[in-house]
Amino acid sequence: MADHAVSEHPAVQAQLDRLWSLSPGADILGLERITTLLDRLGNPHRALPPVFHVAGTNGKGSTCAFLRAAMEADGKSVHVFTSPHLVRFNERIRVAGQLISDDALARYLERVLDIAEGVNASFFEVTTAAAFLAFAEHPADACIIEVGLGGRLDATNVIANPVVCGIAQLGIDHQAFLGDTLAAIAAEKAGIAKSGAPLVTQRYAESLFPVMMDAVARARTSWIGQGDGWDAAAYRDRLHYRDEQGRLDTPLPRLAGAHQVQNAALAFAMVRHQSAVPLSEAALKAAPLWAHWPARLQRLDHGPLLASLPDATTAWLDGGHNAGAGEAISAFFTNERLEGQKLQLVIGMLANKDVDAFLSPFAGRIAHIHALPVPGHEHHEAARFAAIAARWDIGCTAHDEPTSAIRAIAALGEPAPKLLIGGSLYLAGEILRLNDQLPD
Repeated sequence: MADHAVSEHPAVQAQLDRLWSLSPGADILGLERITTLLDRLGNPHRALPPVFHVAGTNGKGSTCAFLRAAMEADGKSVHVFTSPHLVRFNERIRVAGQLISDDALARYLERVLDIAEGVNASFFEVTTAAAFLAFAEHPADACIIEVGLGGRLDATNVIANPVVCGIAQLGIDHQAFLGDTLAAIAAEKAGIAKSGAPLVTQRYAESLFPVMMDAVARARTSWIGQGDGWDAAAYRDRLHYRDEQGRLDTPLPRLAGAHQVQNAALAFAMVRHQSAVPLSEAALKAAPLWAHWPARLQRLDHGPLLASLPDATTAWLDGGHNAGAGEAISAFFTNERLEGQKLQLVIGMLANKDVDAFLSPFAGRIAHIHALPVPGHEHHEAARFAAIAARWDIGCTAHDEPTSAIRAIAALGEPAPKLLIGGSLYLAGEILRLNDQLPD
């Protein structure tokens, strides 16, 4: 499914318009086009600071956030490339700790597009080339690169010499590109393995061990999996991490959800299994509280979008959209946290996502489904959510836009409703924009 972006800055929008005129307008995998682009630009990807390369079905963005927090807590300057953006395209490219400015973004996109004629590069490939060009031309102590889709054939996989590679949770998603079995998906993710860079992963089922071992054998590197080379767990409100270097005891992550313990621990393991960017123990202990990653069980402020709701309302936002995300998000909503209530679910999902797989873990925890479109994208119609609501014997209401859904919840007259808004990162971005909570 094609990526999308607009900008209020005229110079950036002009380059985005150029990009759409040159791009095939769809996701395409392969390293040929990005290699051509970078070669025409003088191969800036070969002049980056030490690279931490992160893949995974779920959790890779949060892992990047914990890596960045640890490095910045130690006074390091860090470049970060992530996707997708939520509100502003600039969120994808963080240069030496700061979101890239509109003027700089326009210049780097222009430089890439000026040499892109005939390449048929995708939106993501052009963006990747622009990020690498910006990173190569600004000094920093480290570079954190998040895989866009898969790993083996993702545009970011032109990085030949990362200092460490990490893979977070594996799950079924993007089947049209990566395959419809965990083994096939694991093989694609593990394709980021490189010689001289340990491949550090979360805990996987034993059935995937041959896949991981084959990947590291091909890359001539080592696999350091959770439960073997390192481990971590939450105990008595602390994160306890251990590996051959010793033990680490830190606060629990500020990011909500038990799954964030494992994402933070993966970041620790990546840091501790490379030597190019040494970090102090104090920095690692600070990272769980410093890390911020919007639209991942994010508590929304009582901003403009939620203004019609009672002050005691609690609303969470999460862009998760696959089975693994559904399990992690639903586990967060314990009876204690919901205080005996059920959730008002405001949801929109892209047409290529499995609604049943995502929503199944929420059975019994939803009071009503409020179905939304995802503007600018092919999405599931309200009837798809209504069918699930009927099976659960609850109501479902279709709305044209988020404000209508929020007003409908306000009209219920509950003194302190509990809301979950999500199902799509594109929808999450629109929610943040409407509620005046722009990512920074």
